[in-house]
Amino acid sequence: MPESHLRAADTDRSAVADVLGASLSTGRLSVEEYDERLGRAWSARTYGELAELTADLPPVAAQPSSPAAGPTARPAAAPAACGPWWAHGRYGGLGPSAGGDSLRAAWAGWASTAVIVVGIWLVSLIGTGGWVYPWPVWVIGPWGAVLLARTVNGGDRADTAAPATHPAARRG
Repeated sequence: MPESHLRAADTDRSAVADVLGASLSTGRLSVEEYDERLGRAWSARTYGELAELTADLPPVAAQPSSPAAGPTARPAAAPAACGPWWAHGRYGGLGPSAGGDSLRAAWAGWASTAVIVVGIWLVSLIGTGGWVYPWPVWVIGPWGAVLLARTVNGGDRADTAAPATHPAARRG
């Protein structure tokens, strides 16, 4: 079990977000409680802050993990097999990527958003009968640039390192 004062990674935050989402879907949390706890989860800095968010929730049954997914340190209340929050289609694929399938999911989110906003822009262009500023570039441009940079660099691999390589994990 990680020590409560150690800093949490995005994969740890996403695991807690998955637990909160499962608790919302089973009726253990109201939408207001879910929103409040989700905001706190994404701003949490330590394992202790994350553990507080799920302390009053029963553990979620673990699902089989894929063999390609390496072990990651997670808060005690989070199931070990939770996948990243961006791979589940929420938030359109935004967020840190561990490469592979999650990067593919991020691109899929970007593409679906691009189709929607360009479609809205085209409808407004046709509806007004005149030129409409191409505002979708400000929605999909920066997001696409970041995804392209991460794709070219092979994705963010910092959170996928084995926990034993972290200096705090060696203290034992």
